[in-house]
Amino acid sequence: MQYHQLGPSDLHISEIAYGCMSLGSNDEDNARLVHQAIAGGINFFDTADLYDHGRNETTLGKALQGKRNEVIIASKVGNQWRADGSGWDWNPRREYILAAVEESLRRLNTDYIDLYQLHGGTIEDPTDETISAFETLQQQGKIRYYGISSIRPNVVRTFADRSHIVSVMMQYSLLDRRPEESCFPLLEQQGIGVLVRGAVAKGLLVGKTPEAYLNYDAAAVARVAEAIQRIATPDRGPAATALRYVLQQSPVTSAVVGMRTPEQVTDALKAVTAPPLTPAEILQLQQVLSVNKYDQYR
Repeated sequence: MQYHQLGPSDLHISEIAYGCMSLGSNDEDNARLVHQAIAGGINFFDTADLYDHGRNETTLGKALQGKRNEVIIASKVGNQWRADGSGWDWNPRREYILAAVEESLRRLNTDYIDLYQLHGGTIEDPTDETISAFETLQQQGKIRYYGISSIRPNVVRTFADRSHIVSVMMQYSLLDRRPEESCFPLLEQQGIGVLVRGAVAKGLLVGKTPEAYLNYDAAAVARVAEAIQRIATPDRGPAATALRYVLQQSPVTSAVVGMRTPEQVTDALKAVTAPPLTPAEILQLQQVLSVNKYDQYR
């Protein structure tokens, strides 16, 4: 396993991270998957208070009992469940963040969260108030570092310029190359780490029946999946090929991968030892479709 420093922090995280939203409802099964991942070298586990009404944090906390010092825990805040459970509302206010972290700490059964992330964001938010909450939590020792999870260039730019974020989590894959246009150069210039989600595009790049994705129709999606299949090798299957594409982009620190079964954990770990893509292979994959760009929130 390769480990990379996350932005300007002192966190060194595995290049394959565990996206815990994929965990199910059985605590014992979840613990087995988490322990398998740790044995394979994964040390970064990403959850959110939104997932399964907070139960995702609880099951992760149980799985990591006795292993807290071996891992780096990331969670997210900003989506507040309604009292009747009918849905959630966006709430980036300082008072809410300061209260929400206490519940996340309790569910995770830990005294601190290594990386606390704003789970979204709009340009109309009270950004200074949000940043103030994260800075306070950092000073109190309840979080070590903070970041954001956003695909909106204007939000990313605002936090990059006005806060001490160490990371941005964003969707990125061969079917979503939008971050390459403006976000990647900005974050790389400022030394902020990129955490990638959606590297296999909901499975569409690795065998799932093609369907429309963003601005691409099903036929276009199929062409990219076929291109990945063509350059895959016995030592670097389609999933590893798709993951290697994102991991070989210089701003990317880690790919956060959802894993529901032991086989999926094994497949994700294969990307670590898989032969890297050559420059010619990367170019070949990039030329299949015209690159897409953000048309909103610029």
